[in-house]
This record gives sequence, C-alpha cells and structure tokens, in this order.
Amino acid sequence: MSFKKKYTITNKYLTSGTKRRSGIKMPQVSFIVAHDTGNDGSTALQNIAYYENSNNDMNASAHLFVDDTGIYECIPLLTGTPEKAWHVLYEKPLDNQRFGDDANDVAAGVELCYSCNRGNIHNEEAYNRYVWLLSYICYKFGLDPTKIVGHHILDPERKTDPQNALLKTGKSYYQLLQDVVKEYYECLSKEEDILKLMDWEIHLAHQAIENLSKKGLIKEPVDWKRKVSENPQEILDDIPWMFFVMLDRLSEKD
Repeated sequence: MSFKKKYTITNKYLTSGTKRRSGIKMPQVSFIVAHDTGNDGSTALQNIAYYENSNNDMNASAHLFVDDTGIYECIPLLTGTPEKAWHVLYEKPLDNQRFGDDANDVAAGVELCYSCNRGNIHNEEAYNRYVWLLSYICYKFGLDPTKIVGHHILDPERKTDPQNALLKTGKSYYQLLQDVVKEYYECLSKEEDILKLMDWEIHLAHQAIENLSKKGLIKEPVDWKRKVSENPQEILDDIPWMFFVMLDRLSEKD
C-alpha cells in the first residue's frame, strides 16, 4: 500500500555519540509515545537547537518535533535507520506492562510544539501535522493506533503531555487517537486499500466487534467477524466507525 505524503520530514540530526543521541540502533519500532514540549512558544527548530547546544548535558531527547511550519527529525527514525531516543524514564513500569518493553528501546518519541501566551505557533496547523505524522509512523512500521500512548499515561505522577498542547486546540487525548485513525484511512491509496486490508486492521476490527458486542451495541458478533474476514471490501467503510465508537467508549472511563 502507499501513503499520501502530505508533509515533508526534514532531518536535523543531533551529533551522534552524545548523551542526547547515543547512536544505538533500535531493535524494532513497537509503539509510539505522544509528547508535547511543555515549552510555550518554542518552535521545533528551537527545541532541536537547544538539544544540540546541550547534547552532553543529559540523556533526554525525542525523535521528532512538529510545529506549524515543519516536521523535523533530530534522531533517525523515518529518514534513517531508527536509533534510540531517551524520552521516558526507564524505571517507569507502565510501558513494559502495556507493550512488553521499554519506550526508550522500541518506541518512537514525537513532540508537539504549541503556543499559549506567546502566540507565535498556529496550534491547529501544528496539530494537523502531528496527526499526519503519527498516522504515517503507524503505516511505516505496521502499527495500529492502539500502539500510540501519551507520556501522561506512562508517567502519570510527573507528566501531562501531550495534553498541554491538545488543550490549546480544543482536543482531548482520545480525540487525537480518533483523528489519527481517520487520517490513516484518508492517506491510504484507495485502490490498494480496497484490494487488501492489512492484518492489523482486520484484527482490530475483530477486537472492536467484541467490545461493542459486550456493551450491547451490536448483535451477532460472530457474523460480523466473518464478514470482515471474508468480505473486507464490503465492510471497509464500517471499520473506522468501529474504531471511533470503541475509542469514544474508552474515553468515558477517564
């Protein structure tokens, strides 16, 4: 399948062999951690410049920064062989519990830049690029949107990102996940999308059917599963709806 390249990803690599960029390769990319900078008005390039100017100060970094003007990669993920970035504390257990590994070893770290009081970043445009980037990473590494997790979920005692930035656009965390699913489908080649659904899409549809059935929202889940597996073309338009309903129901718990 092909994916619509709505935006350019520009590499602005940090110096390798430093604390911020070790150069250690990732064994695989298994999930994505959604961050925001927590720094009102600081642009993507300004954040990367700060990282470079302090590249041996600490083991703290991310793969990509997004603002309203561009998407910039400072540690290779999409524009080179993926390397580890240091964006979640190793001693935090929730990444291992949810995904079976440490975020620093197998997760992409994506930072959203935003404006609050300074007003020099167009938050809605930055958000649109962020949504596209998250969906593109899913496509690139064969991940489904359940493999996106906010930093605030992995480190709830200390972190609130990416909700700091999302609030500036009037979005919730679960709205972000819904928007990523929608963007993913809109950016896929329609012809190829109709011809073949990826395994993860069918698997997620089955999961959504089970969840909706347990909540009494659909009947005859076995028949729905069979339709998805045997006739994906006929059911294609319903799959995003299943995701949206499932995520809406999950959001009601928070």
